[in-house]
Amino acid sequence: MTSKSFSKLTSKGERKNIEFKENLNSDPHLLTERKQQLASQMKYRLARGNGEAIYFVGVDDDGLLVGLEKEQMDESLFVLGELAREIKAKIINVEKQNAGQGEVAKVIINREQNSKPDHLLIGVAGHVDHGKSTLVGTLTTGKLDTGSGSTRIFLDVQKHEIERGLSADLSFAVYGFKNGETIRIRNPLNKGDKALMVEKCDKLISFVDTVGHEPWLRTTIRGIVGQKLTHGLLVVAADQGPTHITREHLGIILAMELPVIVVMTKIDRVSEDQIQAVRQEIFDLLKLVGRIPYMVKNMENADFLSENMNQHLVPVIKASPFTGEGLELLDRLFSGLKIPSHEEDFQKPFMMYIDKIYSVMGVGTVVSGTIRQGKVEKGEKLILGPLSSGDFLPVNVKTIEMHHYRKESASVGEVVGISITGVEMDEIRRGMIICHPDYKPQPVREFDADVAILVHPTTIKEGYECITHIETIAETTCFRPLGQEYLSAGDTGQVRMRFKYHPFAIHEGQKLIFREGKSKGVGTVTRIAS
Repeated sequence: MTSKSFSKLTSKGERKNIEFKENLNSDPHLLTERKQQLASQMKYRLARGNGEAIYFVGVDDDGLLVGLEKEQMDESLFVLGELAREIKAKIINVEKQNAGQGEVAKVIINREQNSKPDHLLIGVAGHVDHGKSTLVGTLTTGKLDTGSGSTRIFLDVQKHEIERGLSADLSFAVYGFKNGETIRIRNPLNKGDKALMVEKCDKLISFVDTVGHEPWLRTTIRGIVGQKLTHGLLVVAADQGPTHITREHLGIILAMELPVIVVMTKIDRVSEDQIQAVRQEIFDLLKLVGRIPYMVKNMENADFLSENMNQHLVPVIKASPFTGEGLELLDRLFSGLKIPSHEEDFQKPFMMYIDKIYSVMGVGTVVSGTIRQGKVEKGEKLILGPLSSGDFLPVNVKTIEMHHYRKESASVGEVVGISITGVEMDEIRRGMIICHPDYKPQPVREFDADVAILVHPTTIKEGYECITHIETIAETTCFRPLGQEYLSAGDTGQVRMRFKYHPFAIHEGQKLIFREGKSKGVGTVTRIAS
């Protein structure tokens, strides 16, 4: 970095997470009262920077590059390190350049990260207007709803979503627990508050709030199939009961082999007789698909289910974001739910399917998704692809964030945004992967799959086309039945599938969902065609 670029940064003055220090000395700056003041100032800068502070040493209050001799600089950096240790932070990078009377240093300080918190990633599904976003908004903030869906504002942040009261894309929300105590977020629209959740909690609950409106089924499938979910949460309104969309969303959750929790909402709007009738409908639906419903009536029930819940045993909880009924039971259930072990995946080379691509001012290109395996560190060299040609591009990791909390590293199961260099934004597509070179990805165009046809009005023959969802991939595929001429509703069989437009990095064993109009099916990748 040149002197000109340093002066350009300092000429704008102290701001947000940037602090200037002309010179720091052990005496007086490490004496008790002054040390506390400077440590508090550093905590403020870290909070403003969502866990990262930038100090310019050898710079006066007006941003002028004064410069320090080597001995003065060494002592100033020592003092800065002591201040960081005082608040459980650390210096992670020092960059120096000649200026003024000697040297100026740019010092980056990060909060020391606690051991990785336990992390549940829960996909929230259900029919439009059954109260998914309202329930999640109330759970994560502790603010009761007004009865008109007021807490959904914390999740629906696009203008048209707020105006129409309908979610149109995936939303993410978070709350958690510390030593068993519920920690809720004060202001979900504040990035700093989200970052503090990651820092404070020893167990995090991240919700992926999907879309209930039928035209956006593709987005719902992406939310359930494309994130490495640990559980599914199905919301059913007591004033309407299970609908065809409820059944469809439940089918997607079960196809992904996820444990499921059912919450009956809007219980404050109907009679007790209606609640009991809808409860019976939910129980009948769950039994129809081979699941065992268990009504959660008290804390003992919640404790039992958090210990024993599996893919077959399904907690059913009545809840009202308006009155608050049932919310403590949900807290208790979430606080005790066991975290799936990722030990085997943790040891593998890093890989993440890309879900979103965006540009952040001052950061650059960011790709986000849920880490499927391994660990990624700031500064690592990775590869991204495949491109239409089948090639993978080398990229560098600049920064890593989880719920706006700046991290030095992240690992399997965490939802992160990774800023990268080495690739143009328009070269990246949803469904690509970013991975360590040791993952050795291969571009795949054709593969075999075992499939089950759930709904189809006629027959599926060679040349049939549909949208296939694998992880965050949603691509047109062409079918060719193997071993039989055609498949129809209710059939199972093996098919050869070909991505029509682009290759993708997939592997054997991955679950898939395909759809075209009213036709739907599920399957598993069994072989990659050479």
